[in-house]
Amino acid sequence: MIVRKLRLERGWTQEQLAAAAGVSVRTVQRIERGLPASVETRKCLASALQVDWRDLQPEVRNMRTRETDMTDEAPRPGTHGHDDALRLDPLEAEVMEHVRDLKAFYSHLVIYLAVNSLLVLVNLVNWGGYFWAVWPALGWGIGLLVHAAGVFEIIPFFGPEWERRRIARELARRRGARGRGDEEA
Repeated sequence: MIVRKLRLERGWTQEQLAAAAGVSVRTVQRIERGLPASVETRKCLASALQVDWRDLQPEVRNMRTRETDMTDEAPRPGTHGHDDALRLDPLEAEVMEHVRDLKAFYSHLVIYLAVNSLLVLVNLVNWGGYFWAVWPALGWGIGLLVHAAGVFEIIPFFGPEWERRRIARELARRRGARGRGDEEA
């Protein structure tokens, strides 16, 4: 089971989970980013979430590469698959990753607007004759547009379908190289 999914199912914030489990908010954040947790921390979280601590899985850093691990995993002996509903299926993993990408883009946009507003203000107050603030806004704006194109799949060159094809091609190439190495031995 994934801590973030269990927390969201209960409608809790990271702060609420941390308080219920008796751990720091930073610890919850680290675990939700995929960093390992001690057995004691997992037990505290499991107690707050009312699940068996051995069922808590590490979070998934790159869900597209780990989604099959999560859906193909056999239930732990003695659980009889009762926690299957709490595992991420491929669609959930993809949606969660997309939401994280959106969050990162919107954060990028807010920072872009704040910093460039400040630069325009500084430019107008101190250098009334030459409007230099346009150059950082333009350069950073290009980066922001590229970020938006990736998140919103405006340009589908590097979208999920390209990624799947590329993974299949790379696997075939490496398996072929491994097969040739076995033949030579």
